[in-house]
Amino acid sequence: MNVASAAVSFADAEAEDTGHGEAITPDVLIERARKMVPVLKERARRATAERRIPDETIAEMQEAGFFRVLQPKRWGGYEMHPNVFFEIQKLLAEGCMSTGWVYGVVGGHPYELALFHDQAQVDVWGDDDSILVSSSYQPVGKVERTDGGFYLSGRWGFSSGSEHCQWVLLGALIPPENEGDAPDMRTFLVPRADYAIEETWDVFGLQGTGSQDIVVDRAFVPDYRTHRAVDGFLCKNPGQAENDAPMFRLPWAQIFVRLVSTAALGGAKAGIKAAMDIAASRVSTNTGKASKTDPLLLNAVAKAYAQVDEMEVVLRRNMDEMIAHAENGEDVPMEKRTLYRYQSASVVRRCADLIDELMPLLGGRAIYMSSPVIQPWLDLHAARAHVANDPGNMSGDVVGSLSGQPPAFMFL
Repeated sequence: MNVASAAVSFADAEAEDTGHGEAITPDVLIERARKMVPVLKERARRATAERRIPDETIAEMQEAGFFRVLQPKRWGGYEMHPNVFFEIQKLLAEGCMSTGWVYGVVGGHPYELALFHDQAQVDVWGDDDSILVSSSYQPVGKVERTDGGFYLSGRWGFSSGSEHCQWVLLGALIPPENEGDAPDMRTFLVPRADYAIEETWDVFGLQGTGSQDIVVDRAFVPDYRTHRAVDGFLCKNPGQAENDAPMFRLPWAQIFVRLVSTAALGGAKAGIKAAMDIAASRVSTNTGKASKTDPLLLNAVAKAYAQVDEMEVVLRRNMDEMIAHAENGEDVPMEKRTLYRYQSASVVRRCADLIDELMPLLGGRAIYMSSPVIQPWLDLHAARAHVANDPGNMSGDVVGSLSGQPPAFMFL
């Protein structure tokens, strides 16, 4: 079964008229993403040099409908199965991993916004349902309580795609009102007028994500424009009153962690293809051996190809199973949540390790910045830095869940 056919089988493909005589289905969206791959490859160097995704790329993704995949239907979205979203993300990342990363993060935020109080959704999408939102979930903000909400201040790093967005989601801990109580972890929704973007993104990989700093100086945030982490964990969010499709009953963290790991699968595919392209014509000037017959290289390519496929199958299954629980009105068992979280966290490191094995087998040609394998290799290693891509953070909860222990880490 090809990817597009699989997408139809796991999505409720109710057609939406685009106004151009074409119905929106998973197949249509995935094919549009596939057609963008060569265009993104051509723009990848520009994205890296400018440290941001080109405006025309964002505009083309908007026009293609990609940012609406996880958006509620009541706000012009498609409410499609999350696996449709991730198939699109992998294709975009195969063309340019920075583009796939930004799509994953920014394109995933309509899902979390759907969990907010309805008025927050009105604030963002009431006049324009194509508005995009960036984020930085680091809980570093300073919060002051006030009537009707909070004052928020601070500096947050790593806000991918922020220059293309008009709102931002920011993490912060609200100090407890009573001594001995736990702080309240929340995400604060802040409009563009209330924050500054500072260019600090000078990195060795994923340069095109433009993951700049966000600076807020005592902005008022009404209570309804906050989302409690515990609500996302318990799958009991205020926005579910209006957005009642089963997909919005999934644990928010299970969606988020996939947003920052899935691009690696596309990046790894780009690295594998680049290695094969180099090997096709490379003959060592020292040994006279042709790379295309090198058994070590052939083994490394086959291993990478097979393991990327295995990761894709597992992650697709995981999301299918969670959707099935939601459709049946069931909670996703904690044992599965910890395992799925661990498997998502392992993806980026595994992909980076696979391309690492290829690099020394490709000779001197591979180390030039003009080499097609260099950017995917650097991007994969940059993606490893995200906290959600560290499986070590989840090991204890995976083992604990097997013996019925409650999780220590709520971001599941």
